[in-house]
Amino acid sequence: MTVLSKILLFFPTLVLLLTGAAIVYLAHSPSIFSILAVLLSIYGLPVLVYRWHQWVYPVREGISYLQGKEYSPWWGSHQIQTIYIAIPALEAVLRLIPGVFSIWLRLWGAKVGRNVYWTPGLEIADRGLIEIGDRVVIGHRVGIYSHVIKPRKQDLMLYVKKVKIGNDVFVGAGSHLGPGVVIADGTFVPAATNLYPNQQA
Repeated sequence: MTVLSKILLFFPTLVLLLTGAAIVYLAHSPSIFSILAVLLSIYGLPVLVYRWHQWVYPVREGISYLQGKEYSPWWGSHQIQTIYIAIPALEAVLRLIPGVFSIWLRLWGAKVGRNVYWTPGLEIADRGLIEIGDRVVIGHRVGIYSHVIKPRKQDLMLYVKKVKIGNDVFVGAGSHLGPGVVIADGTFVPAATNLYPNQQA
């Protein structure tokens, strides 16, 4: 693990500390500025750091290894997003406001079409590595994972590939979509369906 990898392990902690300080500031001096400070620390800072990280260390699709001497851009990008995986309520709130979660994903670099319905229980592991068409419904407890890790030759092999969902698709509750999954236009994915890496539906 490189020095940068170790530093980014503390990024979620930094976000929590800054958010805590902003909340104390809000309680002490309620104003539009203190409200903005809370929102920027929770939602603004991670997106800005992620976009800078993508510019300097872009995540590339394909196979790589995590335990070598080279820095893994995916590892860094994952640490920046970890706060939303650890505290899913932060994004669940955004899904309660029509259109806001789609805008949120676009800020991370995802391609998201119009009139996409997201249920509050959704989990997305790699926000910038998804492409979703128009008029898509994502059911309760759906998981979208654009990476998979497995042990290989005393190392950890990482496979990264975008998940692509076409137009007019319904993804049933409890389904899980692995890296490289492609769902064609107009497809109905039944509840509790597991689509494995590079599978098409």
